[in-house]
Amino acid sequence: MAASPLHYPWYRKEDTDAFFALFQNNIANFVIIAITLLGMDFPASIVFGQVLPGAAVAVMAGNFYYAWSAARLARREGRRDVTALSYGISTPVMFVFLFGVLLPAKQLTGDPEMAWKVAAAACFVSGAVEAAISLIGRWVQRHLPRAAMLGAVAGVALTFIAGEMLFKTLEAPVIGLLVLAIILLGLIARVTMPFRLPASLVAIVLGTAMAYLIGDADGARFADAFTHLGVYPLVPGLAWFEGLGLLFTGLLGLLAVVLPITLYNAIETMNNVEAMAAAGDAYDVRECQAIDGVGTMLGALFGGAFPTTVYIATVGAKWMGAGRGYSLLNGAVYGLATMFGLIAALAALIPVSVVAPILVFVGVSMIATAFQSNEPRHYPAVALAMLPYFANYLMTRFNRGAEEVVAEISGGIVAMGQGAMFMALFLGAIAASLIDHRFRRAAVFATLAAGFAFVGLMHAPAIAWNAAPDFALGYLSMAALFLVAAWQHRARSVPRAAAAGDAA
Repeated sequence: MAASPLHYPWYRKEDTDAFFALFQNNIANFVIIAITLLGMDFPASIVFGQVLPGAAVAVMAGNFYYAWSAARLARREGRRDVTALSYGISTPVMFVFLFGVLLPAKQLTGDPEMAWKVAAAACFVSGAVEAAISLIGRWVQRHLPRAAMLGAVAGVALTFIAGEMLFKTLEAPVIGLLVLAIILLGLIARVTMPFRLPASLVAIVLGTAMAYLIGDADGARFADAFTHLGVYPLVPGLAWFEGLGLLFTGLLGLLAVVLPITLYNAIETMNNVEAMAAAGDAYDVRECQAIDGVGTMLGALFGGAFPTTVYIATVGAKWMGAGRGYSLLNGAVYGLATMFGLIAALAALIPVSVVAPILVFVGVSMIATAFQSNEPRHYPAVALAMLPYFANYLMTRFNRGAEEVVAEISGGIVAMGQGAMFMALFLGAIAASLIDHRFRRAAVFATLAAGFAFVGLMHAPAIAWNAAPDFALGYLSMAALFLVAAWQHRARSVPRAAAAGDAA
């Protein structure tokens, strides 16, 4: 008698809690994107008519695929308790694209529409790179120290997220400090909010109400929110293709931001999928990296400008007992909410001063994670990797006048800020290698840094042959010194090993 086919339900009651948990995460990202881009003077037609619909397409495609993948795994293993992978916009990568791609592109071109097209092109490139990384992801993870990776991201978090948003918080201190206090109580001190509501939700509701009560936001703003309700069709376009030309010519330096953060995104996908394997659901890591890349590229085709990824929140959904229903519902809701302007209405209602303190916490948590995810002996490497983005922050804020403005402080600020993410990765990797007494590996990273400086990927305003010769020579000198240290370390180790053998 043939066994009856496995019944893997489309939806179960446990999917409801998991849906709201994932929905809150994604809705926060969508609202932050809208508010931030409007604050950068991107027109609403681009934000609500292009960027958010494109992001929704990526979220829908990924969630629907992973729901199907969960059903496939359930049938293959004969289990009904399989949980679909959570999927959405990567929060750390989102901030890097906001402040490391969209903002510089707008400042350099002076044209928000062209800046959006460049960001869409960067998003497409990021997706293609992650899909390619799926072939070598594990090799990269083994050879690039985590301290360098997370330290570089923490540098972005310190300057462009936590620091910048703290400035915004203090622009409206009555509201900003109140919201910051709620966030600190709920998310850092872990104090339970009334009715067990999420702290971020309490902060947004009370902060927004306070803004309208004290006049920081007026009735016109409230009325304006509903003007964004409408129909925003999900239509593909060629914006990403038009942006490629400028991205690979005048704004090629942006790739120094895009490529490292894409590598970070791919490794985070790997870590999150492996966390689910430990929880009982073993998905193929390479397939997930490839799907994340394809989803990102698909979003860019529809105007999106933000890469997507598998979420670590999947483990929480697994604990809740969710199946595939929460993933299907999440994709459908975001498609509908974006198409009819509901996210646009929320973004218009909530003042920047209310969202800024939440972003301060996001930045701080990213910095804390960089240290918590590394062993204490690697803390100096994390700290060193954070420093180059201080220079990049100054350059971005002063735009093309950076060299003249900061010349009296130090002539090294401009060179340090050019290709800051690459410099952060190399300095962090060198430091971590030296801490572990892996001197030859440190020499390899220093030699790679020399090559990047030589072709202008860092320490130079543009890609060119022999672009930063002094820096290239400096890194080669470092490599030579590390090789000498490796020789000395080996020379000392041989007598010690011989003495230990004689004693035995």
